[in-house]
Amino acid sequence: MSTATSTAYRDRSAPAAVEDIELKAAGSGAVSPAPSLHSAGSRAASPSPSATPTAGGLDERAFRIRQILICLSSFTLVFTTCGAGFSFGVYQELYQSMSVEPNTPFTGASVAQIDLIGTLGVAFMTIVSPFAIAWTKRFSPRTIVYCGGLLFFLASLAASFCQSTWQFMLTQGFLTGIGTSFSYIPAVTVAPTWYGARRGLALGIITSGSGWGGLVWAPAIEAMNAHVGFRNTLRISGAVGAALVFLSGAVVDWDPVNKARVQAETDRLKSKSRSWIHSLFAVPLVDWKIARTRQFVANLSANAMQAAAYCTPLFFFSAYAKTLGYSSKQGAMFIAVNNVASGVGRIGIGVMADRFGHANMLLLCTAISAVVSVGLWLPSTLTGVTHTSKGLFIAYSMLYGPTASAYVSLFPPVAIEMFGLHNFASVNGFLYMVRGLFILTGTPIAGTLLPHAAASSMALPKQYLGMTAFVAALLFVATAGVLWVRLEVVKKA
Repeated sequence: MSTATSTAYRDRSAPAAVEDIELKAAGSGAVSPAPSLHSAGSRAASPSPSATPTAGGLDERAFRIRQILICLSSFTLVFTTCGAGFSFGVYQELYQSMSVEPNTPFTGASVAQIDLIGTLGVAFMTIVSPFAIAWTKRFSPRTIVYCGGLLFFLASLAASFCQSTWQFMLTQGFLTGIGTSFSYIPAVTVAPTWYGARRGLALGIITSGSGWGGLVWAPAIEAMNAHVGFRNTLRISGAVGAALVFLSGAVVDWDPVNKARVQAETDRLKSKSRSWIHSLFAVPLVDWKIARTRQFVANLSANAMQAAAYCTPLFFFSAYAKTLGYSSKQGAMFIAVNNVASGVGRIGIGVMADRFGHANMLLLCTAISAVVSVGLWLPSTLTGVTHTSKGLFIAYSMLYGPTASAYVSLFPPVAIEMFGLHNFASVNGFLYMVRGLFILTGTPIAGTLLPHAAASSMALPKQYLGMTAFVAALLFVATAGVLWVRLEVVKKA
């Protein structure tokens, strides 16, 4: 096999013509046409991706090895940073209990104020994604991942010395979120360019890292909080997390073809920029031709509504479990159960998405997450502390994770199908930023729906009724938005 780029290896499961369309579209700056997928209709054949990476100067075996390494390293980055972030529910429950005690950093803090710490972390993980993506192109994925690991450690270390709630918001929330973004966003931006027909499976494995990470982080954090205190827990988790980020970040890089494109784009940007500082903040915007299309508005709307609801159950699993009579340790296990279900589910859903269509699975999963919220969690708040309410909540903790979290792994492949691989970075960055903004809006609003008494040891399940109804309503609106996305995919197919 020749190693020349013109005859480079292509994934055999996708037609070579698709790649040619993408390369030509990238040169003209036009929006590439949607590939002839049946991803929006019922079909048994696996969908062709909108672009298939070539091996550049790598032979087939070397290219496959790089694909495996990219998948493993990206999984580890998501496992470490997102897994820790989505385990904040353990801290949420601890900090809420400290808020009714004298002489603690959280004395007198409301549930919504404490919730804002974790919300800032998850929100800024995606709000700064346009900068994370731009700097990943400007410097290199590896450099930005290393910066993220360093900031993750420094933020956790600083949080361990904080004495008031607002200081935790700044360190454990804002700064940790930025550190997570610089580690997480390069992984999920670079990885899709390496895969063709199995892109859904690859992203399912990679994003399942947040679920498997939560399985490890949640009980580990709870155990360390109990034995060494939350301050030492922050220091230990920051050091371990940074070490894992540095080790896995050494592998992350663009695929050979897109690396050449990114370098050319960076060179053009440097030539147009007035100064080095100006080029640093020159974030690529979404093409206006794309931004004004129905397809983009549909993606944006669904993404915003789903994000507004997504994190609320994750942050309050442990606190709500205590209202049903469970201990703090058992509450942490609910987070772990939700995360392991999410980890397994994302891989399985990724496989099914490659077979039946990414848009189809996105719609199905979003709809199920809405149905289980109104059908399981909401009734659990109305039946008091009974075996029925406990059973409903256990079922919810197992079903919500894989269905709601599937959105994160499925919307990037759908965006690639709709807007083309060469537009993916700018569109993906903007959609991630919008997710962060609506997480920052929706989750604190949900927190304000809890009365202050919900922080006490005498809290009741019914006090979570308003929050549950709010989450379910947002998810049903998000389902309507995803249905719109699916219809737009049908029109373009």
